[in-house]
Amino acid sequence: MRRKSFSHLFALLALAALALPLPSMAAPQVHHITLDAHQFAFAPGRFEVNQGDSVVIHLTAGDVVHGFYLDGYGIERRVVPGVTEEIHFTADQPGKFRYRCSVSCGALHPFMIGELIVNPNLPFTRAAAFALLAFCAVIVRLSEPEKQTHEHLSSDPLPEAPAPREQD
Repeated sequence: MRRKSFSHLFALLALAALALPLPSMAAPQVHHITLDAHQFAFAPGRFEVNQGDSVVIHLTAGDVVHGFYLDGYGIERRVVPGVTEEIHFTADQPGKFRYRCSVSCGALHPFMIGELIVNPNLPFTRAAAFALLAFCAVIVRLSEPEKQTHEHLSSDPLPEAPAPREQD
């Protein structure tokens, strides 16, 4: 009985995962971000986009020569004061990525770090959740003991065979 309720629970969760509406996903957008590098920080120190969005960073240096390196994307650029560098890329990897100054700019240079957050693709997350529910349902189903429904496995004894007849 308990196993049957687990099976029903998994079925209901799977239907809910398929039936619930997804938040409306906007088409990929283009984000223009002005990123100012100055000793010893980036402004803004953090920005957020969605997976699939195009990103254009307008990189400026306010005081000395700085660099920009984006972990996970391998993007590197050098910028001098008074010049704006444009960096174009598509945020195709979900997660958190650090960007840092790649040109030694003073004593606190190692601490000149910012963060890019790329939010995940929601339809993929929904599909992964559904697959996980299906996997759990299969595990529960396989762990159920088999029912003995065959007549020859019942507890009733088998009828005795008739005794052989003697011939006169």
